Amino acid sequence: MKNKHILSIKDLSIKDITDILTKAEKFLNKRNKKKNSFLNKNIINLFFEDSTRTLTSFELAGKQLGASVINMSIATSSIKKGETLIDTAMTLNAMDPDILIVRHNMSGVPYLLSEKVNCSVINAGDGSNEHPTQALLDALTIKRHKKRISGLEVAILGDVLHSRVARSNIYLLNKLGAKVRVICPPTLLPPNIEELGVKVFKNLEDGLNNVDIIMVLRIQKERMSGSFVPSEKEFFKFWGLDRKKLNNAKKNALVMHPGPINRGIEIDSDVADDIGRSLILEQVKLGVAIRMSIIDELLK
Repeated sequence: MKNKHILSIKDLSIKDITDILTKAEKFLNKRNKKKNSFLNKNIINLFFEDSTRTLTSFELAGKQLGASVINMSIATSSIKKGETLIDTAMTLNAMDPDILIVRHNMSGVPYLLSEKVNCSVINAGDGSNEHPTQALLDALTIKRHKKRISGLEVAILGDVLHSRVARSNIYLLNKLGAKVRVICPPTLLPPNIEELGVKVFKNLEDGLNNVDIIMVLRIQKERMSGSFVPSEKEFFKFWGLDRKKLNNAKKNALVMHPGPINRGIEIDSDVADDIGRSLILEQVKLGVAIRMSIIDELLK
């Protein structure tokens, strides 16, 4: 892989994506064997937003590869004393890390930091922009269960407007030949999203017709500065995925969700916990392998 950073799916070639997925498969088969390839390498997790899955996943991935991993606490950092983001980046850069993994509530922050530091930068989610490692682990999840991605009908359902996961998945799935559609109320539909190569459905039942994969999105309440849905109850009635609505999809359609789940709002527990249809916990498991693969690609 020629890229020094992982900032956007748009920066990755089909070969880059394929190589990352292939290497992740190999790590899955050797997960219990800790590698010592990167004993002298240092990774810093710099998360300005709360995270359970992504932060823990990156920490486990780095440690599985033998690297030293530091989780920087923003709550007790000098940022709370007034230090700017750039000054923080320059301070960390002086410590000579090998990878800086960044999550921030503002779009573009990982790009900005990548221009200020000497090490590789991984975008672990920037505002409503992108979440490239989530899209990569989603692709691996689909491929392991459907044996392919090209030609699959994939529906992305819910709060598309505020979702970085939706954007990264749209970019990646289109690159790999899937047919992508988005299903959401008009208030949660980004303007001109058709230009990204997706079909738009404003009726859930029609949108789920004949799909192979349903990616349910979390309602991004923290990014909403107004009333985008009448109520949570109303949203679930028309846009939440339950068993009855799921029946509109193919009989072997599988359900995904990046987590955390808002049960009874975006998805019914009966569907989320269905081990025959839900891949949600599988996504969490594969996240470690994907991030091991990415770290290995950047450090090798």
